[in-house]
Parts: sequence; structure tokens; C-alpha cells
Amino acid sequence: MTGARRLSVRSQVDPFIVMDVMEAARQSEAAGKSVIHMEVGQPGTPAPAAARTALAQAMETGALGYTVALGLPALRARIARLYRDWYGVDLDPGRVVVTAGSSAAFLLAFTALFDAGDRVGLGLPGYPSYRQILRALSLEAVGIETRAEDRFQPVAGTLPDLAGLIVASPANPTGTMLDRGALTTLIDGCHAQGTAFISDEIYHGVQYGDRAVSALEVSDDVYVINSFSKYFSMTGWRIGWMVVPEDHVRTVERLAQNMFICAPHASQVAALAALDAEEELQANLSVYAENRRILLEGLPAAGFDRIAPPDGAFYIYADVSDLTQDSRAFAAEVLERAGVAVTPGLDFDPGRGAGTLRFSYAGSTADMVEGVERLRRFMAAR
Repeated sequence: MTGARRLSVRSQVDPFIVMDVMEAARQSEAAGKSVIHMEVGQPGTPAPAAARTALAQAMETGALGYTVALGLPALRARIARLYRDWYGVDLDPGRVVVTAGSSAAFLLAFTALFDAGDRVGLGLPGYPSYRQILRALSLEAVGIETRAEDRFQPVAGTLPDLAGLIVASPANPTGTMLDRGALTTLIDGCHAQGTAFISDEIYHGVQYGDRAVSALEVSDDVYVINSFSKYFSMTGWRIGWMVVPEDHVRTVERLAQNMFICAPHASQVAALAALDAEEELQANLSVYAENRRILLEGLPAAGFDRIAPPDGAFYIYADVSDLTQDSRAFAAEVLERAGVAVTPGLDFDPGRGAGTLRFSYAGSTADMVEGVERLRRFMAAR
């Protein structure tokens, strides 16, 4: 093999299956078929109007060149204020790092905290890119099988020896949340055994009862990662943030300088304005709440009745092991015959995911109504 064709072992990550499903759905639509999108975790709404207006104005008045690596000072200060408004936490803006989406924050966090070969725990089912990013960084992803009775969240006292643990609440794909007591117990348990705690909070704001609890309400000795993608409806803008302990800021800054230079300036401008678009964002949330109701009623009626009711996010995770042991093939069948794109659970749990599906209800209410009806007809004819 020539040097030009050489590939590293660590580059051999698994595909992000939901992206493959998106491509299959695109091909189906290109062929003239109607597809209801329940596969992708992406709001159907655009960025807030104030964000779009702010960027249009900035484009006419400035060059939008590099910002400092940690992000626009005004944006960092406004994010810090969010923690006071949402959680009652007095946060130093100096601990806020603006990133190119939460994905860049994961890269920075894993690189800052861990050395090659370190073991990092994550709950299964869970966001698949955690595992793949860890592998690409020569780290060992340790899957921790969670249980429905624990709301598919890791439980303190059952964790193996780990360099780090990443926890999402609300979680993807289940939408379940940790209450303050469970989160505190997990963080305390990690601290007791010298395990770094990373809290993925990108679905905060998208909740339907009790509000989500931030790890910063429990401890300053944590990494918290968030994003403008979900609640703020800005997926393609690739803008997020992280909060790190004060004595880690300079380390993360040096990494960010070299890896990314800075997050996109244009997206930072828009994000700053989005933080004040509460009325529009709450209107979006009311749509998700109605969509959630439609699926919680409609999926069981269609035959998908083994589900974990979500506390937050915009997903329903369904056990379909009584219908299939090949969720990828089953999802392909649903797309082909029902015209509904759903995500196989293999993305989130390489073992048990063969018998699960994830349904996203982030789209329009009309699409959710139509999607449920298509699924009902599909199951009735199967």
C-alpha cells in the first residue's frame, strides 16, 4: 500500500446512521415520493427573526473576520446571564467558551480532559457521535447499558473505573431527564473516584414539565456543553458553547486557537440576538409539546406501544423488538412503504438497538399528524 493511501486505525469510525437515513429520504423525495421526516433531530423552524435581522445588519456594516478564540465577549457575557435567568447560577463569563456547534465542544472537552487510551463512559442508548469522536481521538468509549426503570440514565454506584463520564439530560434518543438528586449523586460519585464529569445540556429549554437541571447548579468542577441548535432552532449555523472550570480556560483556549481559530463570526452575531427571542422560542416549544401529544397518543394506537415518555427534547424511543430484530431493515421498510423516515436504534445502542426505533417530532404539527396516519396504515397492512 502506498503512503498516499494510508489510513489510520482511529479514523475507522462507524457511520452516523441517521445521516444515511436522511440521504435515503432525500433520494426518495428526488424520485417524486412524499416523505414525512421523523428521522432527524432538527427543528422545522428557522433561526429566530431577531437573529436573522442582526446578521443582515452586521453583514452590511462589518467584515465579520476572526473573533478571539473564546468567542465574542458580548456573547459570552449574555450566555453567562442565561445561567442566572434559567438556573439562578452566578456564572463568570470568563468560563464560557463559544464553539462551532456542540460537536466542536466535544472535541475540545475530550482533548482537554483525556489522554490516548483513557476510558470514557457513556450511557446506552445514547448519542452515537460520542463513541465515534472518542474513537477518533484514540480514547476508549465504555458503553453503560441503562434500564427503562432508571429512565435510560446511568446510575451512581454502578459505574466502572473511568477517566470520564458524559451524561445527557434531556437525553437523545429517549428524551428522559435526571432530576437534581440523581444528577448530584452521579456527579458526587464521579468526583469520589476521580472521574471527570461532562454534562451534555443541548436540549435544555425543550422540556414539558419540570425544567432541566444544569450540572452547574451542583458543581463548578464539571464541563457543561450546550448549543444553539435545538431550543434556539439554529442547527445549520454551527454555534454552541461550553462552560469549563476556571483553571481549565487557558488550556481549552489554546486548543481552540489551534483547532478552530474561532467559531463562525456570523453565527456568533446571530446567536447573541437569538438569546433575546424568548417569545418566538416559546412558541416553537408549544409546537413541540403538541407534536409530542400527537405521537404519544398516535404511536401506541398504530402498534408502537412500548415507549419511554420523554421529559424533554423532541424524540420518542420505541422498543420494537416484538416486530423486528433488524431495526435498520425495518426503518428502510417504513420509508419505502409508508413514506416515513425514522431512525434505527442501532445508532444509539449497537447491541439492543436492533430492536428499537427513534421517532423525532421536531417537524410541523401537520407532518406529525400525517406521519402517524401513515404509520397506522403501514402497521395495519403489515
